[in-house]
Amino acid sequence: MTYDIDRIEALLDEGVRDKVYPGAVWAVGDAAGIRAQGTTGVLDPDEPDVPMRADTVFDAASLTKILAVWSSIGALWEDGALDLDQPLGTFWPEVSGQPLHAVTTRQLLTHTAGLPLRAQLKSLYGTNKEDIRRGVLHEQLHRPPGEAVEYTDRAALILGYLAEYLSGKPLNQLVTDRTWLPLGMNSTRFGPLPDEITDRCAPTELDQDTDTHLKGIAHDFSARLLGGMCGIAGAFTVLDDLAVFLRYMVDTSTVPVPTGFGATWTAESLTVQTGALQPERGLFWHPAPGTGPIENIWVHYGFTGTGMWLSPRRHRWAVLLTNKLYYTRDRQPLTDVRNAFCELVFR
Repeated sequence: MTYDIDRIEALLDEGVRDKVYPGAVWAVGDAAGIRAQGTTGVLDPDEPDVPMRADTVFDAASLTKILAVWSSIGALWEDGALDLDQPLGTFWPEVSGQPLHAVTTRQLLTHTAGLPLRAQLKSLYGTNKEDIRRGVLHEQLHRPPGEAVEYTDRAALILGYLAEYLSGKPLNQLVTDRTWLPLGMNSTRFGPLPDEITDRCAPTELDQDTDTHLKGIAHDFSARLLGGMCGIAGAFTVLDDLAVFLRYMVDTSTVPVPTGFGATWTAESLTVQTGALQPERGLFWHPAPGTGPIENIWVHYGFTGTGMWLSPRRHRWAVLLTNKLYYTRDRQPLTDVRNAFCELVFR
């Protein structure tokens, strides 16, 4: 296996010059581990002498959905504690008789549950955590389940609540016990981060209230509203931890201590689960843009500028971590970089 490292570095360096992001950390590898990696740019443009480093901590944003929710639901499924196709209301008293009653876990994982498209937690339910939970679990559906594929953060929030109900543990404790610690992902955790870790955290968007860039505090407003932890976002991570996670997904025999989820869950997730509906989805993973299932390249992105790719058929994975949100919410510049990065790694 070879990679055009010079072209990868040139691509990511150009992103720094064009102010797509202040800096980036990347790696590509296989079941044996990291095969190539690098950094570019700076941690914070306000401190131009501090370079981006391989151990920089990033706000994972929506990668939380994979690292915490997808892995925890997989652990419960592997345990036999969850049937993906059983209506939620038949085993979860909190949603029995509610609009979510007939929705299945599989529909939540494929974004076909018919949920409202935006979270808007504070404006709908206030700031009390229990009021938010009750409101989310009792909300009317946007459309009948199974009718369309429509991405919504609510799916991950509900799945996080479901994992907590089935396990009897808070999501952070469940995923730490079942996935992060067994894999040795010792730097992955929910925020807010302590000061000693915040110092090496990549800053994200400018906080209008404090006139400073968020650092060590989740950018996602729902995560902040819920104390820094929820199924939507809130986790912070580093390159090495993502490399371990993806390496394990490529080959579950690469670690001596098994995690809660395994090869069966991974294989189930990295196949099209949406039938004839478009766009095609696996279980929280989706085919990389410009590819289809036949190429077998699956991806998940985070709004702050994070991303990870996986191709079991090629026994290959890739990570690209940036803090693009420091500059802009415009998605297209980073989308172009991501697509070119994927092309260089997998073609």
